[in-house]
Amino acid sequence: MSEFPVVSVSDLVNAFKEVVETALPPCTVEGEISNCRRSPAGHWYLTLKDEQSEIGAVIWRSAAQKIRFDPKDGMKCLATGSLQVYVAKGTCQFVISHLMPQGIGELELAFRQLRDKLFAEGLFDESRKRAIPQIPRRIALVTSPSSAAVRDIIQVITRRWPPAQIVVVPVRVQGDGAAEEIAKALKLVHRIPDVDVVITGRGGGSLEDLWCFNTEIVARAVAACRIPVIAAVGHEIDVSIADLVADRRALTPSEAGELVVPSARDLHDSLIHTAHRMRQTLRDRLDRARLRLSTIEARSVLQRPMSLVDQKRLDCEALSERAVTAVRLMTERRGRDLAEFAASLQALSPLRVLSRGYSLTQRSDGALLRSTEGVEPGEILTTRLASGLVRSAVTAIEIERSH
Repeated sequence: MSEFPVVSVSDLVNAFKEVVETALPPCTVEGEISNCRRSPAGHWYLTLKDEQSEIGAVIWRSAAQKIRFDPKDGMKCLATGSLQVYVAKGTCQFVISHLMPQGIGELELAFRQLRDKLFAEGLFDESRKRAIPQIPRRIALVTSPSSAAVRDIIQVITRRWPPAQIVVVPVRVQGDGAAEEIAKALKLVHRIPDVDVVITGRGGGSLEDLWCFNTEIVARAVAACRIPVIAAVGHEIDVSIADLVADRRALTPSEAGELVVPSARDLHDSLIHTAHRMRQTLRDRLDRARLRLSTIEARSVLQRPMSLVDQKRLDCEALSERAVTAVRLMTERRGRDLAEFAASLQALSPLRVLSRGYSLTQRSDGALLRSTEGVEPGEILTTRLASGLVRSAVTAIEIERSH
């Protein structure tokens, strides 16, 4: 028999669990994150390690929802939690209730991570941002109705453009649930008729106070809003994620009021200036037209209008005389040419030869008789003289042979 007590595996693991979980109270562990992954249920599983050791760790979903940044492999951190033994397998893991990055604040890290993520998606691109209407019909203010910021915005708008219509969509602008309220309100403005522009924001405060405007849910709601959005969060030095996504960023809530409407006084002055320029332009054009008219009136043709008619009449008469002369000369030249051509034809005419005592003899088929060859006795021949025709019958054929 063994001198040591015999215990079951369950008893051993339970004893181990009691010792471990009671021996070491909750503590903060400094280490490096590795093998980090997020489960579909929202839990984070990771390993905490240093140069000599490592231990498995878990962040349950309830705790993970309170962490504003995403754990990444290689990140140095301070993890607050306690050891917990998993009885079913007898393994020990560190259950993290709070996680802080080392070297940079938690909120700053979360800001950078979300900024880089949305930048990669193109949500900050200027090409997707819309112009703010010059004179909006109605302006929706998504902000706290009791804040100094909303009073500043309304005061500036009504001073610059008294006819402006303003509707306040009340939301919380800090604390738990504020981001969700703002995102919901940015969807609600689509149901309000005639809203041409939305202003969302708040006055200054700490990074923690302004944090709802650095959340992904608000950033995506601003990007998805079908109405142009002006973000006015904090002071000039405060730059939020909502500022980067919005169609226009105002450095302060008061500046948002200046951006959203024109100044009635400035617009009046601009109209007066434009009217003055238009009148001056019309005067200049009228002066130039008068000068051109004076120049035209000074021309001799307008001083003595009939002189031009008389000159044109003389020109027409001269052209008419020249035309008649040209036609006469051309007719005479053509007549001479025709007479010469007729004389040439007359000189070459066979009848002209006959008039000198010659004759032409043709056979019965009309062919010209040039020799006795082929002529038969009794054949009827026609002889053409200058004075007429003689028809004769061949009685004999005598052929002269040359010696």
